[in-house]
Amino acid sequence: MAALGDGILTNEPMSLHTSFRIGGPADLYALATSAQELADLVSLAREHSIPYLVIGRGTNILVADKGIRGLVIENGGRETYFKDGAVLYAEGGALLRELARESARRGLGGLEWAVGIPGSVGGAIVGNAGAYGGYVGDVARKATVLTPDGMVRELSGAEMGFGYRASRFKGQAGKGEQEVVLSAEFMLRPEPAQALAEKMADYVRRREASQPTEPSVGSVFKRTKQYPAGFLIEQAGLKGARIGGAQVSPKHANFIVNLGEARATDVKTLIDLTQERVREQFGVGLELEIELVGEWNG
Repeated sequence: MAALGDGILTNEPMSLHTSFRIGGPADLYALATSAQELADLVSLAREHSIPYLVIGRGTNILVADKGIRGLVIENGGRETYFKDGAVLYAEGGALLRELARESARRGLGGLEWAVGIPGSVGGAIVGNAGAYGGYVGDVARKATVLTPDGMVRELSGAEMGFGYRASRFKGQAGKGEQEVVLSAEFMLRPEPAQALAEKMADYVRRREASQPTEPSVGSVFKRTKQYPAGFLIEQAGLKGARIGGAQVSPKHANFIVNLGEARATDVKTLIDLTQERVREQFGVGLELEIELVGEWNG
């Protein structure tokens, strides 16, 4: 659509833009290279009544085989800088693991747990990303967001409503009331750079030893009140289970991997089977950590 500018792609395969390497075409696709460009594209989509979805690195979404109607905007704004000693500013498209490494190099702790997380700042805020006892919500002191009515406002850490793998933004994807994270600030703390480097090296080793290398979106289900989801899935006898090109990873049962030709329906069928089997055997409902986006009905 001409109103959105020259950089718009049509019928763009979402399999090229998700870590799962799965997903049908987006009607329209655009890369926003700054927070301002992101805000402009969202405003234009709203002005022309075009449905839109803002994504980061596509590391926590499963896109339907039929794709996504409307406009998908990839948040590619990556400006970052440090100020006031231990405050880190980052646009929503900045990569979390790169921020973890740079912060540690400067002797600033608080994000070192994120060294192996492939997602962006915006996605990390939405899902309150965490690992090894650390969470984004522990260090995010404020975020600048574009509201549904087109206003730009700042939210404090408390206003972002962080919970386990959750925030006020979670679940808004693809809906008209979506608040878009343009940038965030993190309050870090001085720590010896060498100690942080050693911690990160340990986290990387542990991640490589326990997680699969095939395309995936990380943990599919949230931890239950009593047990890790992977433990329940394994006890239900589903480790290694396969439907089409999707498989419950033999290495980590809370990962579903793409063996090469998986379709979104393969993954969704495996998700449904897993939830059904765990509910039958243990009376526990597994809640999705990832988000299903796109045209799933009809």
